[in-house]
Amino acid sequence: MPYRGYETFRDVLDRIANKYPDNPAILFNGKAISYKELFDKANRLAYALYQLGVGKGDKVSLWMQNTPEWVITWWAVPMIGAAVVPVDHWYKEIEAKHIIGHSDSKVVITYRSFGKWDFISILKKIRKDLPKLENVVSVGDADKIDGIEFEELLRIGKGWERDEEYLKAVKSVDPDDVCLILYTSGTTGTPKGVMLSQYQIIKNAYDQGENLRVTEKDKLVVPVPFSHCFGCVMSITLMANFGGTIAPLLVFNEREALETVERYGCTMIHGTPTMFNREIKLFREEKFDTSTLRTGIMAGAPCPEDLMRAVMEEMGANLCITYGLTEASPGVTMTSLDDSIEDRVKTVGKPLPDIEVKIVDDKGNELPPGKVGEIICRGYNVMKGYYKAPELTAQTIRDGWLYTGDLGVMDERGYITFKGRKKELVIVGGYNVYPIEIESYIRQFEKVHEVAVVGVPDDDLGEVVACAVIPKNGVKLDPQEIVDFCYGKIASAKVPRYVYVTDSLPVSGRGKVQKYKLVEILKELIRKGELKKIVPTAIKEKAQVN
Repeated sequence: MPYRGYETFRDVLDRIANKYPDNPAILFNGKAISYKELFDKANRLAYALYQLGVGKGDKVSLWMQNTPEWVITWWAVPMIGAAVVPVDHWYKEIEAKHIIGHSDSKVVITYRSFGKWDFISILKKIRKDLPKLENVVSVGDADKIDGIEFEELLRIGKGWERDEEYLKAVKSVDPDDVCLILYTSGTTGTPKGVMLSQYQIIKNAYDQGENLRVTEKDKLVVPVPFSHCFGCVMSITLMANFGGTIAPLLVFNEREALETVERYGCTMIHGTPTMFNREIKLFREEKFDTSTLRTGIMAGAPCPEDLMRAVMEEMGANLCITYGLTEASPGVTMTSLDDSIEDRVKTVGKPLPDIEVKIVDDKGNELPPGKVGEIICRGYNVMKGYYKAPELTAQTIRDGWLYTGDLGVMDERGYITFKGRKKELVIVGGYNVYPIEIESYIRQFEKVHEVAVVGVPDDDLGEVVACAVIPKNGVKLDPQEIVDFCYGKIASAKVPRYVYVTDSLPVSGRGKVQKYKLVEILKELIRKGELKKIVPTAIKEKAQVN
């Protein structure tokens, strides 16, 4: 399908609803919502919000899990020139207050509660601190707090096609209007609101879909949260560009993901390495029918080579990797189905169309192929900026180039190999050590299920390598085994001096290991004397001989 170019969200949905009116846009709990229905529901919601006073430049916070209402709102809010502000469903009082308040959201659309999360109760507590908040819209069982039910808004929105003022407002919306303010803290700090436009999101999603050769016949399992770019851009918007179908999971569950593939005959599956790790483990135990799977994307964190191969060979999903960040809409580089298996498991591909990528040193000088430096990019995809943070924006975008804070190396063909976060670089006695390389090696040890490598302070070398390891189920793992597995096989500066065997790693709600938290945990254990340096057995034996 040729790319239509400069479109708004409404343009895309209108085009697809006319071309594939009866194709399911969403499969959820055994029910289907067609593109024709989605277009009508999105317009109804947009019209109702318009009647509530929401218009161009306003913000609507969306605080719920992966539901059809999330998708309807995603398409509706940009129709009137407003911006969606996702709030992760696992967020509590402090995070929700910051995001809803800082974004100046006029409306919050939320579920009453979900599991242990009681959104309405939290909103009742923080509402007095949200002076810009005018309306709360509740989905499902409505415990109103001066609010209104979602279904009631859809009823209010009937007749949208006959209101000339509404249609005029819709036509005034521009593809360059900000439609998403997504708060991201990266690995540390207070969440920052990344502003992205309708055009940036639509084009980035389209180009990734082209790489995957998506058609209207494809069905995608979506286990990733809609509140992350992986969900709202690379899943909802990507599939809609081609008239494809999404089958979202309310929240991630590996069994439900594999059962959804079987139930609907899904051809695509997305996920983070953590998600795929759990899926492949269950798949090996119970052998689900994944014969319909064709492709998908692994992203959101560094993708282990052995895991990529396992998903491809055993589950049959011919995966691609997207490298990116929220500030880049989010995709920067991507592997393709035409790439060799080696390139797809060892690199993050080449720049997506109309995006320039360079590898630079600390002074911003471009580095030649084979040299590790910071990944920077320039193009249509670079964010509009951080909301209400011009100084921070200026630090991140310089002369049109987005400084990602990620390390990588480019080969002569233009393929990028990701080397980790710049802030996570460990400098051992003056030598640069990349945690991702050590993690990749340690994962080869037969007793290891998962590993995370960080640097911890050292009086002699400045920093040394430490790792936290999760053993495979039922396996006893001695920290000494990890050190001995590494010693003599990788450079001595890369050999872990501390090994912490645990049953879990600190992870964000989006499945990323929070290494700054891991560093603090390890430092505290070292301070208490509960985690001690480990000397390789070979060195101890040599010392005894001498």
